[in-house]
Amino acid sequence: MKREIVLRLSPKEASDDKVIKSLVAKKMKVAPDKLTAIRVVKRSIDARQKIVLVQLHIEAYANAKPPKHELPKFEYSDVSQKDEVIVVGAGPGGYFAALRLIELGLKPIVLERGKGVNERKKDLAQLNRNESVNTESNYAFGEGGAGTFSDGKLYTRSTKRGDFKKVLEVFTFHGASEDILIDAHPHIGTDKLPEVIKAMRQSILEAGGEVHFDTKVINVILLDNQIKGVELESGDKIIGQAVILATGHSARDIYYMLDENNVQLEAKTWAMGVRVEHPQELIDQIQYHSPKGRGNHLPAATYSLSCQMDNRGVYSFCMCPGGFIVPAMTDADEMVVNGMSPSKRNSQWANSGMVVEIKPEDIGEFQNKGVLGGLEYQKELERLAFVNGGAGVVAPAQSLADFVDGKLSFDLPECSYVPGLVASPLHFWLPENIGMRLRKGFDYFDRRARGFVTNEALVVGVESRTSSPVRIPRDRVTFQHVQVQGLYPCGEGAGYAGGIASSAIDGERCAEKAWEFITGKTLE
Repeated sequence: MKREIVLRLSPKEASDDKVIKSLVAKKMKVAPDKLTAIRVVKRSIDARQKIVLVQLHIEAYANAKPPKHELPKFEYSDVSQKDEVIVVGAGPGGYFAALRLIELGLKPIVLERGKGVNERKKDLAQLNRNESVNTESNYAFGEGGAGTFSDGKLYTRSTKRGDFKKVLEVFTFHGASEDILIDAHPHIGTDKLPEVIKAMRQSILEAGGEVHFDTKVINVILLDNQIKGVELESGDKIIGQAVILATGHSARDIYYMLDENNVQLEAKTWAMGVRVEHPQELIDQIQYHSPKGRGNHLPAATYSLSCQMDNRGVYSFCMCPGGFIVPAMTDADEMVVNGMSPSKRNSQWANSGMVVEIKPEDIGEFQNKGVLGGLEYQKELERLAFVNGGAGVVAPAQSLADFVDGKLSFDLPECSYVPGLVASPLHFWLPENIGMRLRKGFDYFDRRARGFVTNEALVVGVESRTSSPVRIPRDRVTFQHVQVQGLYPCGEGAGYAGGIASSAIDGERCAEKAWEFITGKTLE
């Protein structure tokens, strides 16, 4: 006998297998020793009320042999002699595109401007020691893309546009925890992601695909509005049947290169702001409605906040419980911060981007720069943060309460940002359309989550790489660029994704569309 059961338990009960087994047996009206399997298929936390509950969706079997529990498996056949597709970028969009191409019988040639994940770690360590940024190997560029050194969140609203479950299964097949298959808000963690990414690379190589690091694409080869390949910084040219462009939101040179080639681009809405850090204990107390915080049976609490201020969205972005703030700039005269969390989310801090919606008409004189004006506006804010910071990658910061009140902070609380902070009046030098909306937004958030605005919390500047101000337009049906046949703009950098999971989904779909273009067939 099989039965699907939903249990709503206290955190302590949900952590006790004996309690779960007893309750399941009672629901099925059998003795506990008659249960042959209990499998949690979905797990979520409901903290909307004062009493926090854990909800478990369970498949239970009694007096019957349960089906064998097997992890998802994928087979990648040899494609070494098959038609070649160029994939520019080794982030989630690029690697998932490559793996899907292999499944479809095409050979991916992945070109990554940065380094492999192990070598990349060394450059990040130097950056955290307040040494100079490597412009090709940093928190944005390198194997795995910006998501490798982040929280590894796999949330997405793109399930209607692709197979989200398969994305989770591919990650699990390559070494991610099975927990991501059942958690309502799955995450892998920055400590686990590098090994998963390396395993994905190995699958590509073992199937006869290619992955090239330190290989920067500087131009596209176009003939009669069709892409034939790409030109590398080394002077070499790579020819392929199609090109999937999955370069991420920080590869500004790609936009400039496409613009110089008269490849159509579009300005789009994006967001910029700051990164906010609280003691994790305080966020636990607020979110779990308890002065005791999360206790022994709940994970580090997260939050998601949003509102409208003066006709623009103000919202939290990439919230990292139990995490760290990291330097995410890609050039020497910029100051950019981002957040990441290890799999256990066990640091004493919680941080999140807090950003303001920016529309093309909001950038003032930079509108004169045309479709790339948003990039110039973004760069100007990062230079402004750099000037107001300290030496190297020391970041400008202010206590959250002082920021809201418009006062300079003289004493900054301890922070997870390793290179260091310098007190700075962000309320004064941030553009008014960003700074004032943030201050109003924080005041609103404090009314919803009392205690959020405090001098125990920090604002650190700036969080400017939530997405790109530019979209590379593509046809809705074929996914090809609206002008250039065989060119597939993909993922965050193209403006069609917003995170690891949605980029992975988009990568798979671009691969499928490229297969249809090359073979002349249609996938069922």
